[in-house]
Amino acid sequence: MTDVDEQGRPEPPLAGDEVSTLLGFLDFHRATLAWKCAGLDAEALATTVGVSTMTLGGLLKHLAYVEDDWSVRWLRGEERCAPWDDVDWTVEPDWDWTSAAQDSPDELHSLWDAATQRSRTAVAEALADGGLETLARRPFADGRTASLRWVLVHLVEEYARHNGHADLLREAVDGTTGE
Repeated sequence: MTDVDEQGRPEPPLAGDEVSTLLGFLDFHRATLAWKCAGLDAEALATTVGVSTMTLGGLLKHLAYVEDDWSVRWLRGEERCAPWDDVDWTVEPDWDWTSAAQDSPDELHSLWDAATQRSRTAVAEALADGGLETLARRPFADGRTASLRWVLVHLVEEYARHNGHADLLREAVDGTTGE
């Protein structure tokens, strides 16, 4: 049984094996982002702080892209799926961030939910195929290849860093604070 905190986030296991610990922290950070973005309208998801252009809506879309990019594109070796496949990333390298303002809250949440589900499926398949040592099917430009372990740690790092941004942004929206 998984313990859930007062915000509905699953607590990572205190003494789990490596896989359950990595997945536990990834799910905890995913749930933290969901909590920080919950119940907000389009205006709130587009709120910025200071001179930064970062928004909670941009975070949702960016992390949807990160989930798809690392689990589907790199880990599985597949081409980018919609909506990422229609973007000229050399012309618009921040498209995931900037285009979020045109999306409704429902579209942003649905995009992120679908990406996390594809990521969970890809990770489960890789774990079944060879565990944490499973190598991504797409190598880096220099020929090196990341392991599933590396991909999972990178996803945890990406969420942890951006959840700090989400804390500040959510407080600016409506004063909600916490962790």
